[in-house]
Amino acid sequence: MEELVKAALQSGFSIAVASYLLVRMESKLEALTLAIRDLQAALNRTGAASS
Repeated sequence: MEELVKAALQSGFSIAVASYLLVRMESKLEALTLAIRDLQAALNRTGAASS
């Protein structure tokens, strides 16, 4: 029974840490996506202007 409780606590802690990291990384991934879109738009403008 004690082993079951330890396993449940370890799993719960792992899930909590993984969830926290995913939430933290979500905003950073969104910012990176926006930066890539801005870069793509700038490259498209530059390519259209040089033609």
